[in-house]
Amino acid sequence: MGFASNLCAVILAAGESSRMGRDKALLPWPPPGAASATGETFLSAAIRLFAAYVDIVLVVAGKNEPSLAPIVYAKGASLVVNPDPDRGQFSSLKTGLQEVLSRGRDAAMITLVDRPPVRPETLQTLEAAFEQALHHRKWAVIPEYQGTHGHPILAGREMIEAFLRAPDSSNAREVEHAHRALIEYLPVGDPLVTVNIDTPEQYAALSVSVLQSS
Repeated sequence: MGFASNLCAVILAAGESSRMGRDKALLPWPPPGAASATGETFLSAAIRLFAAYVDIVLVVAGKNEPSLAPIVYAKGASLVVNPDPDRGQFSSLKTGLQEVLSRGRDAAMITLVDRPPVRPETLQTLEAAFEQALHHRKWAVIPEYQGTHGHPILAGREMIEAFLRAPDSSNAREVEHAHRALIEYLPVGDPLVTVNIDTPEQYAALSVSVLQSS
């Protein structure tokens, strides 16, 4: 698989989805009204998308492990459990990235489960840019759409270690900003890189976004 053989995907899915009222990982994808039903969820669609571009897909779960495990294993991914998800999303990121290193990999494609799957060609563009960025001693590549930064983030070993060294009270944005000069921000034409879903209203509106971007 070449470069992909050294790359893990990390899907952060340990949140309680309190504002949504149900687990965002289990929301149908595509959303009702956007396209024909496929039986996919946000989580299963993300696993399927990333599996074509990486060697290992890691899903970080929390208290929702029992409901996510059947999907994770059915899709051929691996489950990593944050033992204390109440510490917040940054603790889940650290849990996932530590597993990346423990598995002998030193690069990660990181996303949140409440982000709709991006276009396959977007991942191809990001992965090609990441290979070039590493040659120029950059630590990471982050997509941006119309000036807004998004996901997935592609992080090399130096960026992974920077996340892991940061205090638990920090967050990913703070670590990113501290190393801005070592990050390549890559403009892409995919609006889905900046979409995240927190509420039922945002999920209901997503069908329009999907239709417009297709």
